[in-house]
Amino acid sequence: MALFRALVSAPAKQRLNPIVSVFVRNESTNLKDVLAKKIPIEQDNVKNFRKEFGSTKIGEVTVEMAYGGMRGIKGLVCETSVLDPDEGIRFRGYSIPECQKLLPRAPGGNEPLPEGLFWLLVTGDIPTEAQVKSISKEWANRADLPAHVVTMLNNFPSNLHPMSQFSAAVTALNSESKFARAYAEGVHKTKYWETVYEDAMDLIAKLPPVAATIYRNLYRNGSPIPPIKKDKDWSWNFTTMLGYNDEKFIDLMRLYLTIHSDHEGGNVSAHATHLVGSALSDPYLSFSAGLNGLAGPLHGLANQEVLVLVFLTKVAKEIGLNASEEQLKEFIWKELKSGRVVPGYGHAVLRKTDPRYTCQREFALKHLPDDPMFKLVSTIYKVVPPVLLETGKVKNPWPNVDAHSGVLLQYYGMKEMNYYTVLFGVSRALGVMAGLIWDRALGLPIERPKSMSTEGLIKLVKKKRPAFTISTKYPQSILYQRFPDLHLPSWLTSTPLPDTKKNNIWHTASL
Repeated sequence: MALFRALVSAPAKQRLNPIVSVFVRNESTNLKDVLAKKIPIEQDNVKNFRKEFGSTKIGEVTVEMAYGGMRGIKGLVCETSVLDPDEGIRFRGYSIPECQKLLPRAPGGNEPLPEGLFWLLVTGDIPTEAQVKSISKEWANRADLPAHVVTMLNNFPSNLHPMSQFSAAVTALNSESKFARAYAEGVHKTKYWETVYEDAMDLIAKLPPVAATIYRNLYRNGSPIPPIKKDKDWSWNFTTMLGYNDEKFIDLMRLYLTIHSDHEGGNVSAHATHLVGSALSDPYLSFSAGLNGLAGPLHGLANQEVLVLVFLTKVAKEIGLNASEEQLKEFIWKELKSGRVVPGYGHAVLRKTDPRYTCQREFALKHLPDDPMFKLVSTIYKVVPPVLLETGKVKNPWPNVDAHSGVLLQYYGMKEMNYYTVLFGVSRALGVMAGLIWDRALGLPIERPKSMSTEGLIKLVKKKRPAFTISTKYPQSILYQRFPDLHLPSWLTSTPLPDTKKNNIWHTASL
């Protein structure tokens, strides 16, 4: 959608064929049928685009990028979302506020249904209420777990991390993979997407009972999860399976599962799912890889959320929940001067307040405006960015999603911080499964970037190094000693230049 908006403003001769999100909306409530009509057209668009512009350069790669986690390298295609440094995440061209306004809601609810976002991610279309209800019903019908997975979950030791249990259970679900079965039977590659779609729908449907079983086994003495209610939405069923019945918390979960769903294709969980899927591993194995990436403390592990909560507790203990802005400012400076950071602030890409933080703040302002911990979060929001900017060392002083989500979960009674990443994982399935369907629909090949050794990079850089000139008053013999790179005689040309002030002889050497 974002691409289309840019294209329609370009001169007619420069416009490309419109992408999937600009089709006239299909009113069918069968998502697979809607997708089947879009895929051939999008396949032609991509084919024609690659044919005409396949050799066009879209960026450069520096040595620092190669060592620095490939940040900034444009090397992946992600149809579902784009992260803009100034605007934040856009799902098929729609911002979070636009999604909150346009996506259907549950009866009596105020937040968008994740089912609607999934429809948007897959098709590029804002769905109707009927289309969203059809997804809710279909996921409810697909939610049953195979007996061996239930047995597996119930036999995990209590000291096994919730994310380890989650990933293992998803891997075990691959016994149900329709794609793996079809591939073994020799299905044509043009049909790959059809069974990947089936697996994606099954997987998303089964995640709530898997995640809820883990939660109840670890934190609710192994009490059984209630049965799925097929007239309720995905988030309602998930939240009640966890053991929470507060309608406001259910609505918060709808928001949480929507905003954590996708963050373009380069983050660890999305990239890992795409990478493993490119080897034609089935969606269960691919998503399990993504979950293992999400379990890392530098990505999704509740590390940041936990640190935020620990930080808030420290603030409350040392200067009180009702600390003034001046007291808080003094406390923040003390922390920074001690070599510590303010958790929940800053983002690798964003250069403004994370829209996911903003929508959670708006939820809190509406439903828990007088909560002491929320008030403290609000005061920190006023104080921290100016302080971080004043240090001169921080490019992005604004809060990210982690600065708020933990406080909301705590307010409604979910205090088990080790579990928060499982919630993240349930949500992230929406984005990466939508992406995986399109990976197979577009026939994307196995991912295999070129790697280089440090020695190879040094040789490559020397070959590409532009010529430069140095000037020195040293004789050529000393010049060689002081500049070892000039040891090849063919690299050196020497021309004496008079120094009128010191009557010395200078030499210029070109490398």
